[in-house]
Amino acid sequence: MTEETLSNLLHENRRFEPPADLAAAANVKADAYDAAAADREGFWAAAADRLSWATKWDRVLDWDNPPFAKWFVGGRLNVAYNCVDRHVEAGLGDRVALHWVGEPVEDRRDVTYAELQAEVSKAANALTSLGVATGDTVAIYMPMIPEAIFAMLACARIGAPHTVVFGGFSAEALGSRIEDFKAKVVITSDGGYRRGAASPLKPAVDEARGIASRSGHDVEKVLVVRRTGQDIAWDESVDVWWHDVVDSASPEHTPEPFDAEHPLFVMYTSGTTGKPKGILHTTGGYLTQAAFTHWEVFDLKPESDVYWCTADIGWITGHSYIVYGPLANGATQVLYEGTPDFPERGRWWQIIAEKKVTIFYTAPTAIRSFMKQGQEIPDRHDMSSLRILGSVGEPINPEAYVWYRHVIGGDRTPVVDTWWQTETGAIMISPLPGVTAGKPGSAMTALPGVTAEVVSDEGVAVPNGSGGYLVLTSPWPSMLRTIWGDDERYVDTYWSRFREEGFYFAGDGAKLDEDGDLWVLGRVDDVMNVSGHRLSTTEIESALVSHPKVAEAAVVGATDPDTGQAVVAFVILRETATADGVDLTGIEKELSDHVRSQIGPIAKPRQIMIVPELPKTRSGKIMRRLLRDVAEKREVGDTTTLADSSIMELISAGQATSTED
Repeated sequence: MTEETLSNLLHENRRFEPPADLAAAANVKADAYDAAAADREGFWAAAADRLSWATKWDRVLDWDNPPFAKWFVGGRLNVAYNCVDRHVEAGLGDRVALHWVGEPVEDRRDVTYAELQAEVSKAANALTSLGVATGDTVAIYMPMIPEAIFAMLACARIGAPHTVVFGGFSAEALGSRIEDFKAKVVITSDGGYRRGAASPLKPAVDEARGIASRSGHDVEKVLVVRRTGQDIAWDESVDVWWHDVVDSASPEHTPEPFDAEHPLFVMYTSGTTGKPKGILHTTGGYLTQAAFTHWEVFDLKPESDVYWCTADIGWITGHSYIVYGPLANGATQVLYEGTPDFPERGRWWQIIAEKKVTIFYTAPTAIRSFMKQGQEIPDRHDMSSLRILGSVGEPINPEAYVWYRHVIGGDRTPVVDTWWQTETGAIMISPLPGVTAGKPGSAMTALPGVTAEVVSDEGVAVPNGSGGYLVLTSPWPSMLRTIWGDDERYVDTYWSRFREEGFYFAGDGAKLDEDGDLWVLGRVDDVMNVSGHRLSTTEIESALVSHPKVAEAAVVGATDPDTGQAVVAFVILRETATADGVDLTGIEKELSDHVRSQIGPIAKPRQIMIVPELPKTRSGKIMRRLLRDVAEKREVGDTTTLADSSIMELISAGQATSTED
């Protein structure tokens, strides 16, 4: 990826200054950048001091054996104590920790911090009674119910590393993770609710247990929450009901402090092939940065804010910004089980209005799906409580950013467009809502205490207006420590590309615009080479979404005999563009010409397909490899991880329309 990469990046002149009252009372102000640059270790030590430590550390950072870092060396603390007990001890036991909303509209439960302390303590005692000791591993495969958070915190409380596997994953995916992690106990539920139906989970655990056993690892116990009441198979020698062993356990439990580098959890990255890639996060550094960035980026005022992150706990966002970060900060938050559009398309907005949510954190995929529906549905709900909006998971298109700010935020809320990864553990690049003038589509700059650069193939920082590889040039507290059981793979995967420079690189390309602000362009795998010009799918998608008729777009590169690769676009139109009486004749040419005018002739799509939906995983990620199969007229590959595999049949059956002049 050379300096010429994306020199024709879409120019963005819109700016949104922080509201004056928010800026005046912001948790983190502009001087934090200089303070962190002057003494980075001191900056992170001050962030760590926001937590309660049983034993203070001797050394902030041990980087004697890169890339293997140790943070807060010699320090000891307990994560569950920091997320629960200390708030109760501070007199905040009556504060609501979780406003839980089930998908069935009648399912509601508020959990205070005092109640959370009792539930986590009971779960910790129950796990101990099932034979789980410090260092033993536990797998969690659950819907978005309070017991899932109780389970995670109970594991942290007794020093048992956990791995949470997303409830949409197959038995095969779950089995491979159980086997790699050597989980002693699996915590699950009979099922969960999805779009009005009880979706089973326990049968997948039974199958996964068999898969792990055939590979040589036997699960000792399966702890099952009764959520849906559906019939499930039962093995008396292994299966245990939550209500039998947890509900009857003592609510008293004294947490033990653990070393700062004690393993807290392993998160298996999605989309991997072959052996699962388990990202290891440890205790002190991870909790320090997850808690600090949650307080910093969302300007959290725990005594008054109601926070809602729509992620699933099966992903890193759910770990850092539903469980560990917010609870360490004593936040009150919404936990929602269901989908955003069931039983009605305005369910999310209804919850925001009802719970008076002030901070809302979701994914661009969701935002674009709401754009498709239009403004009428959110306008039915009073969302004036919102003061900060966040975006996570992939780069947000400028037009989606503006729609989000205007329609959901009422043109008064800063939007924090956050870049980070499973591997980083916490947000690394983002605007600060009380400091940064937001620029639609740009993640702006690295947070205080984080050192990020865009570099060339040679590892040299590129000038403004140029693209390259996004790297992190110094260790950070919440960084992954290794790949579970495979140090060599850790080094090869993340540190070999810029080994001499000592940079961390996990595959994303980026661009510095003329102001020096940073635009994340997605994985370098999604860069196309068209007639020698390297183009980012993200940029062309943003150009398409900026057209008033387009709600969402996905772009792939398809083999072309003349240009090497050609641009093929899959487009979802807004509902207003497909209304009765609207003439769609020539829409493909209109969109193609729009891309040409926005970026240049080289980016003009060879083909545009109007599609009803895009192939997405249950977490909302677009699976572009399947679209490449369609674009290159190959048999469509494995669709088992899609939320709706029938989408590919609809797309494959459609006729691609040539947009060449």
